[in-house]
Amino acid sequence: MMQTGTTAAPAPTLPLLDLGFRPFFLGAGLWAAFAVLLWGAVLGHGLQIPTAFTPAAWHAHAMLFGFLGAALAGFLTTAVPNWTGRPALRGLPLGGLALLWLAGRAACLTSGAIGAVPAAVVDVGFFVVLAGLVLREVVAARNWRNLFVVAGIAAVATANLLVHLGPIAGLDTGLGNRLGVGGFALLIVLIGGRIVPAFTRNWLKQAGETRLPATWARFDSAVALVTVAAVAGWAGAPDSALAGVLALLAGALNAVRLSRWRGWLARREPLILVLHLGYAWLAAGFLLLGVQTLQPGLIGTSALHALTAGAMGTMVLAVMTRASRGHTGRPLTADVPTLLLFAALTLAVACRLAAPLLPALYLPLLSAAALAWAVAFGGFAATYAPMLLSPRK
Repeated sequence: MMQTGTTAAPAPTLPLLDLGFRPFFLGAGLWAAFAVLLWGAVLGHGLQIPTAFTPAAWHAHAMLFGFLGAALAGFLTTAVPNWTGRPALRGLPLGGLALLWLAGRAACLTSGAIGAVPAAVVDVGFFVVLAGLVLREVVAARNWRNLFVVAGIAAVATANLLVHLGPIAGLDTGLGNRLGVGGFALLIVLIGGRIVPAFTRNWLKQAGETRLPATWARFDSAVALVTVAAVAGWAGAPDSALAGVLALLAGALNAVRLSRWRGWLARREPLILVLHLGYAWLAAGFLLLGVQTLQPGLIGTSALHALTAGAMGTMVLAVMTRASRGHTGRPLTADVPTLLLFAALTLAVACRLAAPLLPALYLPLLSAAALAWAVAFGGFAATYAPMLLSPRK
């Protein structure tokens, strides 16, 4: 699992390229704020962007494969060395991977000018390279238990390719988007299911608490399998009753799983509590997805945004703040600016989920959600940049 207080190796000349969390978390924060504000300008003011995607497809792609892709790369290039005992990606190779991600963002934004195929090659290529790097480390260390991470990246890469086939071949991007959302949701179930109880356990032990989170057991494996089935059902047959029932079951089981981690006992530390909030959004997202599937039109896009903005946005911000503090030698506790970031993101999620339910306030709520989201992630970039750009304390 990812440790956030380990001693780092001597930093290279440029601290930004010391460990993967530095360039990728900074990039994720900046891109999350920029992309949602740009989308707001497109939606509210008719701004034209030179992409081969439809505006809505670009927005979904920018959030899923741009923002979440950077966060995933930052987490894995930092965590995999702890899992495998192998050297971390640093210096020029890390810089090259970060530039490939950045090139993907520029290529997708301008794909209407440079061509949809070159944009797809660059953008999908980032995930292929990332999967290859993780696979190399897992195989070299014979760390077979983490092969599922490679499979998860491969699923996301496949989803990304399917989305790119929209402007390339005129295919519907729905399958790719659903597979992408489902792939990232499964990574939260698998990786979040390890780090959330582990970090909670560490904090509770330090606080002298004897009631500790449950460790991974057969129940957790069963929850993961049901979630896989729910994702497969929703991706392949999103309107079927079976997909709805599986989504409801996955939501209920993940809620029970979360309760076994005793997050309420760590409520005095927001860095821990926000991890549980992120996982709670995941359970809520699957429950809402089940309702949406069985009762079409009842809640609009609230289920999708509970999974994306809620679960994925909250979990990403939780991990980025914790890892950035731990790996740069700061205390693993939330200061006031970090608390404000969490509050802004929670407000963004609440507004985004409420918007489809209140048609008369749809545009104001959408604008409020976009602004609060930009404050949360732009604020992360501004607040944490001094940590990310300077040597470890």
